[in-house]
Amino acid sequence: MVVISSSTGGASFSCLTMVFLLLLHCCQLATILGQKSDSALTVVESTEGGGGGEEEEEATVADEDENGGDLEVVQPTEQWQTLKPGQAVPAGSHVRLNLQTGQREVRLGEEQLKYWTHKHRQEEEEVQPSFSADELKRALKKMKEDLNPESKDTDQQDSVSSRYRPLEELKRDMAQLDLLVETDIQVMRRLLTQLNSTNSTTEQRLNILLELEYLVHQVDNAQTLCSMGGLQMILAGLNSSDSRLQESSAFVLGSALASNPVVQVEAAESGALQRLLTILATAQPLSVKKKVLFAMASLLRHFPYAQSHFLSHGGLQVLSELFRAEGGGALRLRIVTMLYDMISEKELIFQAGLDPSLDSAHEERLRQYSKVSLQLELLEGGWCSLVPELLETAEHDWREKALRALLAMAPVCLERYRSDGSLLLSLGSLRGQYQELVHTERILGEEDGYYGEMLELLDALELKIK
Repeated sequence: MVVISSSTGGASFSCLTMVFLLLLHCCQLATILGQKSDSALTVVESTEGGGGGEEEEEATVADEDENGGDLEVVQPTEQWQTLKPGQAVPAGSHVRLNLQTGQREVRLGEEQLKYWTHKHRQEEEEVQPSFSADELKRALKKMKEDLNPESKDTDQQDSVSSRYRPLEELKRDMAQLDLLVETDIQVMRRLLTQLNSTNSTTEQRLNILLELEYLVHQVDNAQTLCSMGGLQMILAGLNSSDSRLQESSAFVLGSALASNPVVQVEAAESGALQRLLTILATAQPLSVKKKVLFAMASLLRHFPYAQSHFLSHGGLQVLSELFRAEGGGALRLRIVTMLYDMISEKELIFQAGLDPSLDSAHEERLRQYSKVSLQLELLEGGWCSLVPELLETAEHDWREKALRALLAMAPVCLERYRSDGSLLLSLGSLRGQYQELVHTERILGEEDGYYGEMLELLDALELKIK
């Protein structure tokens, strides 16, 4: 502080003093403005009248360090945070000097704060994927390599070559594989040659028959088997002394006959029906007779010519003896199912015959089925009393098959039903059982359940008998 005193010229001297002080203040201000701020900020001084009376200086970032040094850049948020020496902030950030603590503080500027709030609102609605700088660099590098294959290094090329084989090598391998591929016809020809070979063991023949059974499920393969003479080999297997070969041969035959009229005709002309009936009429293991019944049912289904020969060769008598034999419970169900199928298909053919628009082929089928007197044969063979025996079993499936067969035989067996006291008692007992089961089904919410269907069969049979 400069003190100048004088006794004369007080007014003029005071003016000189003011001029001198003003020059001194300007020099100090120039010195301050000439020094560069460490924070590279342009400070705009102001005072906020906060609730706590705290005095602060606010600053707005003007530019970055002119030297372009590597400074630690602080990412501001919506809250004030303290700046450390040597730290820089992005342009547009809001900086203040806390006069109470002496520390510089920073937060987002007004424009930044608006953008930050809008961005975070979008992130809450939809999460945006984020990528690190390293991930972006790797992605860009891969894009450049894909666009410039020649820029790939040798190691990468070797890696690709190790994972893929040359095209010429693949062609050679495919050519070799083609030599090993066999069609179904080639496979069956090879199997039949091995089956007919005297050097084949029993186990080998069993495996061959198993493979043939799988192949003949296809209609074309079964017909091809016949054209190759394979049907005769299969029929010869039915006469084998080994029951396992008999069983497997019958299994192949039944699968080849199923829904295949060409094979059915070939088998009928080759005497298959007589061989099957012979096996059923002689002492054979139960497993063999099951497969033979399967082959028999496949031969007779939708084939009235074979059905007529079946009846003329005493087929019902053979089945009747099997039905009455002890220990033949499983055979009984198969027999009754086969008879029911034969009755039903004939009935359907005659019902369809009422249509005047049918062609000549259907008329021929009507003529052939008219020669099959199956129901009369069932009446004479005592089947009207044999079938009701299945009702005594506890198996619902057996009872269902028996009820359906009894309904199908009702046109010729009705008088026998009315005079059969045991049948009437069985029907009454079954009615009580199935009424309780139907009541249970309805409680469980099953209005049209299985037991309701069984009760309907009972009602239909009792209605015919009354």
